[in-house]
Amino acid sequence: MERIITNSMIGDFANYLRSDEKSENTIEKYLRDVKAFAAFTKAREINKAVVMEFKASLIENYEVTSANSMIAAVNAFLRFMGWVDCCIKQFKVQKKAFCSEEKELTKAEYIRLVNAAKAEGNERLNLILQTICGTGIRVSELQFITVEAVRKGEAVVSCKSKTRTVFIVRELQQKLLNYAKTKGITTGCIFITKSGKPMSRCNIWREMKALCEQAGVSSDKVFPHNLRHLFARTFYGIEKDIAKLADILGHSNINTTRIYIITTGAEHKRKMENMRLII
Repeated sequence: MERIITNSMIGDFANYLRSDEKSENTIEKYLRDVKAFAAFTKAREINKAVVMEFKASLIENYEVTSANSMIAAVNAFLRFMGWVDCCIKQFKVQKKAFCSEEKELTKAEYIRLVNAAKAEGNERLNLILQTICGTGIRVSELQFITVEAVRKGEAVVSCKSKTRTVFIVRELQQKLLNYAKTKGITTGCIFITKSGKPMSRCNIWREMKALCEQAGVSSDKVFPHNLRHLFARTFYGIEKDIAKLADILGHSNINTTRIYIITTGAEHKRKMENMRLII
């Protein structure tokens, strides 16, 4: 069989990913990357040299982390097709000791975003921000914050073939129940559109971005996942228990959790200065 990528092959790969219970976001990402690879090959037969060419093109156009995520998707496709001999290694990356201040959302900025949503009369967004940041859930997991779960004080969240319990603190519980009562939501998902469907990631992202100017927060910092990072850093600052944090976030690999708790360069520098080793 000729090793030329066809739409049919990509379709079969999509079905495989679904049968393997990958999340819709993962499937969408993998398919986008595989299609980019297919476009790059220009219907040439796939061999190791072609894949290496693709790898070289990635580093010219993407950050290393983005390039590596694309390589992971292409390798998954190659393995699915049985073309294992064409798989390539990812770029080696030295782990960062600290993160960029330009991208880290601070607690003060988070509070300004919450207040901006309140000032605009967007109570739903106000509570979405507090729910993600107050529980550490993914934006895709908001659908599990139901009236029933809030009454119970805990939500059972299913993601990536894993299930975990997310606790809802009393203050947030009361806010959510009051909101549901005001909006006449008696059962099911609390954060819904006018048509009764759960809020989508895109809608939440767009509403959050609209708060930036009034809140005085850089748009580079304002996206749902950064709220999850803020939860992680705040929890770790209190508990210093990365294994427990990994369980709360739903991470199977503790190295993923480490990324969430990296401090900024300024914080890193402050700790070094507190060592007082310069006499």
